[in-house]
Amino acid sequence: MPDMFEPPARDLATPFGTAAQLLNGNVRAVLFDLDGTLADTALDLVAAVNKVRTDRGLPPGPYETLRLQASHGARGLIGSAFGVAPEDAAFPALRDAFLANYEAALCVQSRLFEGIPALLEALAARGMPWGIVTNKATRLTHPLVKLLGLADSAACVVSGDTTPHSKPHPAPLLYAAERIGIAPGHIVYVGDDLRDIQAGKAAGMATVAAAYGYCGDAQAPVEWQADAVVEHAGAIAPLVMSPA
Repeated sequence: MPDMFEPPARDLATPFGTAAQLLNGNVRAVLFDLDGTLADTALDLVAAVNKVRTDRGLPPGPYETLRLQASHGARGLIGSAFGVAPEDAAFPALRDAFLANYEAALCVQSRLFEGIPALLEALAARGMPWGIVTNKATRLTHPLVKLLGLADSAACVVSGDTTPHSKPHPAPLLYAAERIGIAPGHIVYVGDDLRDIQAGKAAGMATVAAAYGYCGDAQAPVEWQADAVVEHAGAIAPLVMSPA
């Protein structure tokens, strides 16, 4: 798969917003980002990076500021907490300390967002597979998914190092589609970051922006050109499931 890609052409003349409109009511599977979409993991992520600060004699950083970077992993959290970029010499040590802290306390306060358990139950009742596509590393993704109680019901779990590319490249989403055996054109991808929407569109999937998540980008979710934007997880079901 080439490194450079262009999103496939899509007719957006008809506004999305109802189950009948989104993929013409022909959604067969739903894929989700993990942090900030399925699960509210920010408290544990911020605690991990703040421990790096306090271990170095610094006061904890403000939660509300750091929370916005929770979907951006070590790069975003360390950048916000220390003003250090991945190319800086100090970054590797800070990253390793952060990851060690996080791995040691992976799911202390992390929880599924309100409305997600009911949504996943409804998808299962309809026989619609769902899966996870995250940029989180496998060594963190699989234990967290298990601790959140999702390991037995997810049709696939794709991590940031599962394929040679991570989002916004479409490779992880295309791999997930192959794993669940459903064409991308019948799949909806839900995420709380601009790169999620970029990856979904590039893969030829319909996209839903989870505005209830961390959304730590300069652009507001309504500007991401997703096919739909939801303010709470409970609003996803009407978009992806046609009336029974």
